[in-house]
Amino acid sequence: MRAVVVTEDGDPEHMTIGEVPTPEPGPEEVLVKVHATALNRADTFQRRGHYPPPDGASEILGLEMAGTVAETGDRVVDWHENDRVFALLDGGGYAEYTVVHKDRLMAMPPGLSMQEAAAIPEVFLTAYQALHWLGGLQPDHNVLIHAGASGVGTAAIQLARRADAHPYVTASAPKHDVCRDLGAEATIDYKSEDFADRIAEITEDGVDIILDFIGAPYFHQNVSSLALDGRIVQLATLGGSTVEQVSLRDLMAKRAQLLATTLRSRSLAYKVQLTQEFASDVLPHFIDGDLQPVIDSVYDWTAVADAHRRMENNENAGKIVMTVVS
Repeated sequence: MRAVVVTEDGDPEHMTIGEVPTPEPGPEEVLVKVHATALNRADTFQRRGHYPPPDGASEILGLEMAGTVAETGDRVVDWHENDRVFALLDGGGYAEYTVVHKDRLMAMPPGLSMQEAAAIPEVFLTAYQALHWLGGLQPDHNVLIHAGASGVGTAAIQLARRADAHPYVTASAPKHDVCRDLGAEATIDYKSEDFADRIAEITEDGVDIILDFIGAPYFHQNVSSLALDGRIVQLATLGGSTVEQVSLRDLMAKRAQLLATTLRSRSLAYKVQLTQEFASDVLPHFIDGDLQPVIDSVYDWTAVADAHRRMENNENAGKIVMTVVS
């Protein structure tokens, strides 16, 4: 089969379409013909050699896909040839075929295109885990979402709104309209405003949940922005991971919780449970239109280098999707 091959760690031009062996499904796995995949920051880190896949995972880039069932393992009874499916992956999405455990597949909601379905798994499952499983999201909670126009950010805004919470976001000013259209109640320009000062103006007591991708540069402002018993859910450290002069007293005064998480390295059982709960509780809302994938742009996968450059230049608002099979 054809797949995106990284010829050497480094810049986007080191990716090309090459020939690799087609994976074979195990007894409880499904071989899927990939029609569309989507970019994630983890792909750019892996391309540069900084984020190796978990043991046993495909070394091919790509953490999500949408496609059709091509072949099933001996113990698979719920999926059949040509079923339209999509899934979060541990790797292997930038290819014509990929294998997925049968319990991690989701049936595509009617009315969605392959490109739209490919834009859902990674960002919505990540946001759902962060808000509900870790953040303890409740109605009327105040939620601060950093990088609000990112894929996970746009998903988190919608999930918070759907839960009758109050989403506030940081994003660059040109991306504020996208966030407001999705339901953000306040938008903060991180380039020109101090978000802790704005949160103090907007809320009476601070925010109950913070979703943070930036890390060290935001830590002190995050703690200042928290309400009593608030939670910071740390999803990435794009700005750095070492925080200077941490005051444990500040954390104790807020009775704060700092929850750091990754999803790719979780166990199969964890990912299956998360997928199935999401499919049951959230997926129907894509059918009625209450939730929607937010697509920034669509590339043919032969232009994968251009797609990566767009992400690394922070030009996207929402998901960058690649069409593999038209």
